[in-house]
Amino acid sequence: MMVGIKSYGVYIPYFRLNRAEISKSWGGFPTPGERAVANYDEDTITMAVAACRDCLRGFDPQEIERLLLASTTFPYGEKQSASIVAAALDLKKEALTLDLSSSLRSGTTGVRLAVDAVRGGTSKDVLVCASDIRMGLPNGPRELEFGDGASALLLGDTGVIATVDCMFSSNEDIYDVFRPVEENCVRSWEDRFCREAGYTQIMLETITAAAKKFKFTAKDFAKAVLYTPNPGYLAGVARAAGFDLKTQVQDSMYSMVGNTGTALSSMMLAAALDEAKPGDRILWVGYGDGCDVIVLTVMDEITKIQERKTVQKHLTAKNTLSYQKYLRWRSVIETEPPMRPKPEPASAVALYRDRKCGMALYGVKCKHCGTVQYPVQRICMNCLSKDNFEDYCFAHRIGRITTFSHDNLAVSPDPPSTVAVVDFDGGGRIMMDITDRDPSEIKIGMPVEMTFRHIRYVEGIHNYWWKCRPMRSSIL
Repeated sequence: MMVGIKSYGVYIPYFRLNRAEISKSWGGFPTPGERAVANYDEDTITMAVAACRDCLRGFDPQEIERLLLASTTFPYGEKQSASIVAAALDLKKEALTLDLSSSLRSGTTGVRLAVDAVRGGTSKDVLVCASDIRMGLPNGPRELEFGDGASALLLGDTGVIATVDCMFSSNEDIYDVFRPVEENCVRSWEDRFCREAGYTQIMLETITAAAKKFKFTAKDFAKAVLYTPNPGYLAGVARAAGFDLKTQVQDSMYSMVGNTGTALSSMMLAAALDEAKPGDRILWVGYGDGCDVIVLTVMDEITKIQERKTVQKHLTAKNTLSYQKYLRWRSVIETEPPMRPKPEPASAVALYRDRKCGMALYGVKCKHCGTVQYPVQRICMNCLSKDNFEDYCFAHRIGRITTFSHDNLAVSPDPPSTVAVVDFDGGGRIMMDITDRDPSEIKIGMPVEMTFRHIRYVEGIHNYWWKCRPMRSSIL
């Protein structure tokens, strides 16, 4: 049985924050590069949905039998996040969903669990996603280091683009990087201890042990994909392990994205697969309280996936963000609240009743006249036939702005609030917010695509729905 990766996808937020602007705000030395910043209406769940949708292009979500979601920044302490992602992706009810948390290597650990499930015959297609929005304290090194993002891998035993040849893991109880459950920002011990006793020693010991067990050397690999918090850490481990920095070691995208936590190692793997050739061997290592070492061999089918330019499309679709707006979006600074009534709490009953219409964005199509409607109705607005509909999903369809309005008085962390009436290619009309946009560039007739977003948080419930955003031509 040939078990391995069938597809991969990533999500890098639209906004970037220049590190020099952060340094300038605190009077420090200007740090080069930029970091990816999730919009105010994004979180671990919405980014996971975006990465999974990227991964599943050309695949039927109903065929996915397991969804493993890895993160250190889940929005709930007690409620599964994977089930929310499954609802947005329209996975079948029988699909097993599982959250993997508390470790930066939970993404690669999820891949190990997926491979074991496929090899054991308990699942055919398993989707593994990692997503993180980590925070560092202002004027600290981790605020500069961290970035936001998500990645997804589809694993199975047919149509494989890269086989999983062998796997090896280690565990280590060490307080190098950690976050108490009651705090929002990541802490760490002194840098030298984190680098030498933590990252460098654990990575080298695990790679060496794996090499001894499976009898490989650095020369056997076209690429080494090594998780790293920053380029300085990476260079030391790569050299010590015998890899050539220029030709063998995968770039960590630190200067363009930052350290995306659980998502980083598989984002780096996606970038390596975008450039890989059939026959290439890849050493992939995840880190966090130990290591996961996975050896891959690239297959001929890789050329079909590479046409997507999975990572590059996200790197080129971006816009800059001010440090002040970043602090507001993350609620680091307190601002004057708007003089408006408090929002009504979400109804658990309504969320349950409308889960397919709201979470997966399903409307209906009349079987008699073909009219498409949203939300779901019993009577066709065109031919007046009753209860004669079939399900119709809008989530993957392109729409065009029919009319829009900018509201400077609405409650929003990013005013003005932009609302549009969207007409969809193939029929149907929905009124929704526009996100990831420059208000000055919104035009009637502009094509838009759907994106799953966080709507509000009231009395402990995170409410999600769909918004539209301007088409990213480099992504299609």
